Amino acid sequence: MSAALPSVVVGVDGSPEAEAALRFAVAEARLRGLPLRIVCAWDPPGSAYVGEAFAVTTDAFVAAESHADDVLRAALELVGREGAGVEVEAVAIEGAAASVLLEQAASAELLVVGSRGRGAAKRLLLGSVSHDIAHHAPCPLVIVPPAR
Repeated sequence: MSAALPSVVVGVDGSPEAEAALRFAVAEARLRGLPLRIVCAWDPPGSAYVGEAFAVTTDAFVAAESHADDVLRAALELVGREGAGVEVEAVAIEGAAASVLLEQAASAELLVVGSRGRGAAKRLLLGSVSHDIAHHAPCPLVIVPPAR
């Protein structure tokens, strides 16, 4: 399956909120008879100290990619338990989460993400993937709220 085919795209990052989004996306993919594309965007830390300069180290790069692979493995395990009959593809892609998800959803029927509900003050400081994609989603978007 490629990102060009209609699908349900879900962003995962290993958080409980992303797991809730994944469960929702599995149900939607089954309901719509569409394949599910699980996307984990990853970026090495913005800077890591190397000698006298700040730069991304090979270790930071490998660790970020490895973490994304671990997140996808866990997501596939969950889908294996709950997604009978749903065609699934999982991809780890280097880049900023919002940009990667928007690109992957270009021809999707639905884009699903979780929300951590951090609030406006932290969103200004940390950024918010769900906030960013809400303004630019190329398809219908579901932002699964945090569990209460």
